[in-house]
Amino acid sequence: MGTKVTTVFILQPLVGYRTVSTVPSWIDERIDRNLDNTLTQEHVVETMLNADRPFFSVSQLHARIKPDVSRATIRNRLQELQKVDVVATETYPDSITLYYINHPESTWPLTPEGKRALNTDTPLDRLSTRGFLTLSDTAGIRTLVLAGFQWCLVLIALGGVVTAAGVDSSASSDIVLWDTAIDLFLVSVLVLIAERTARWIRTRYGPLNLLPTQSKHKR
Repeated sequence: MGTKVTTVFILQPLVGYRTVSTVPSWIDERIDRNLDNTLTQEHVVETMLNADRPFFSVSQLHARIKPDVSRATIRNRLQELQKVDVVATETYPDSITLYYINHPESTWPLTPEGKRALNTDTPLDRLSTRGFLTLSDTAGIRTLVLAGFQWCLVLIALGGVVTAAGVDSSASSDIVLWDTAIDLFLVSVLVLIAERTARWIRTRYGPLNLLPTQSKHKR
């Protein structure tokens, strides 16, 4: 009766093995690949490189990164990348901080394309529903209030034209325009007061957390 021989193959792990990175070599040699983190530095960099814009706010990165993680987690990874000179920041009035890949060949914080995009990306373009409801987007809300004041002037001017021309006096069109201008002015003032009050409270007591975040994960 023959002897049955069983061969057992033991697969040894490949020491130092990692997948091929799609990031530039100067970034690849600096980032930390801590796979225990919910969000890795490499994923943040790849998201920034693959997007169609050269600079990002934390909110803009939060909308692009999958799976969902908290904004605090994204901010932590960005700060880590900033320490190793992979990411740099530029802070604008009203505490708007933009993050961008710190390319060694770049002599200005943003590329020419980024500079053009920054000039066309107005605070109203960046104003989100959450930023408005939580009164956290200072630049966007103040721009909205300024637009309200400008519309007040337009309505008052139109009312004056209607009165001077005597157009449709039976319907009191001028009074309607002026009343609308006054209402819009009052709403704009109230929104501005609410935003400044919320900003003062955040400065004194910290974030208000009026709306729940999408994720509680924080590494």
